[in-house]
Amino acid sequence: MSSPLAIGAVSAVLRNLLDNGLIEAGNAMGVTVDVTAVAPDTIDLDDAEASPRLNLFLYQVTPNQGWRNAALPSRSSVTGERLTNAPLALDLHYVLTAYGRADFQAEILLGYAMHLLHERPVLDREAIRRALDPSPLDVSMLPPAFQALAVSDLADQVEQIKLTPSVMTNDEMSKLWSAIQTHYRPSATYQASVVLIEGTRPGVSPLPVLSRGPRDLATQRERGVLVNPDLLPSVPTLFRAEPQFSQSGARLGEPVTVTGARLAGSGHVVLLRHRLNEELFELPPDSVADNGQSLTITLPDNAAAQTALAAGQLSVGLRLLVDGEPAPRETNSIPLIVAPAADFAGADLQRTPEAVTVELTASPQVRPRQKAVLIVGATEAVAAPREDASDPLLFVFDPALEAGEQPARLRVDGADSILLDRSGATPIFAPDQIVEVP
Repeated sequence: MSSPLAIGAVSAVLRNLLDNGLIEAGNAMGVTVDVTAVAPDTIDLDDAEASPRLNLFLYQVTPNQGWRNAALPSRSSVTGERLTNAPLALDLHYVLTAYGRADFQAEILLGYAMHLLHERPVLDREAIRRALDPSPLDVSMLPPAFQALAVSDLADQVEQIKLTPSVMTNDEMSKLWSAIQTHYRPSATYQASVVLIEGTRPGVSPLPVLSRGPRDLATQRERGVLVNPDLLPSVPTLFRAEPQFSQSGARLGEPVTVTGARLAGSGHVVLLRHRLNEELFELPPDSVADNGQSLTITLPDNAAAQTALAAGQLSVGLRLLVDGEPAPRETNSIPLIVAPAADFAGADLQRTPEAVTVELTASPQVRPRQKAVLIVGATEAVAAPREDASDPLLFVFDPALEAGEQPARLRVDGADSILLDRSGATPIFAPDQIVEVP
């Protein structure tokens, strides 16, 4: 594959092809011809001493339809690690313009140039190497841009560069030259396809499959693909995690029911992940029920959980050993909201002439990188910055809150503390979520 220098290398090779072709064809006009690859608006059209010129201008770059999805996905949807270096596949669109001050000069130049490109519809690898190789000249004698193009690896990409004449309508040509903001000259358009630009970062390549299922030791036959007579997933899969009483989230110390399919087996380990933790938090389930269709876990409420877990969204996975399989499996991940439990009973509320301040703690501890918001009644305040997770949360309500009892809830990374008690027939405001504003 080519490096990001490949776009410039294609322009350099085409300019070299035109320049050498005009020299080999002989001078039909008796004057020197310049071959350039610059923007048309930088060419001085008022210079009476200017030589006839052929100019190659890259006016558009588009994705190549045949290669644009190759080697995708380039990253794992689970871990985010790089799997492949997916190529950036591009088609280059050029406008070839002839300039001449005398009669027929532009037409003659354009005719020679189009004939040269017609005879070389493919830029072969040797032609590319010759065009970009500065020898016998010292590379340091060349402009810095051309020195860089010598290492573009354009000649080594898997696809060769093909040149195809393209047709632009009068309207498209008019819009192009209006955008360039210069006077129109006899022109022809071409497409160079395809340029493949690829990175060189290390990726992950899976090993080949040795056996489709366990192999029978006596017959050496593979079991093959496992087929089940139902519409459920064929491998252990988690569907959803449900806190008790259909609450919006689960607090530490509360049970959570996880439903799924084909969860029967042994050695069950629940895997909890949070974006702020690099390591997994593992805990055994309380029970596996319904013939492997559900399991119950209780979120621990201890010092280790305070450090390893955090309020907000966690992902829940499961590792288990399926009966008859030699190695454990790991299921997909599903979301679980861990609700913060604010200690409103031990909160310190103070009133000043301008504001009301509230200082409280929460479980699990709120990390300094998490956003914490306290909502008292219908008024909210953002927690002041802290240095350590063990520091209490401080909220300043300005303007001051009205005095009296008001329901309160703590919101951490979008997860609210449990304001409603749904254990009864009808929901009520939980008594421990009420604060007395002085």
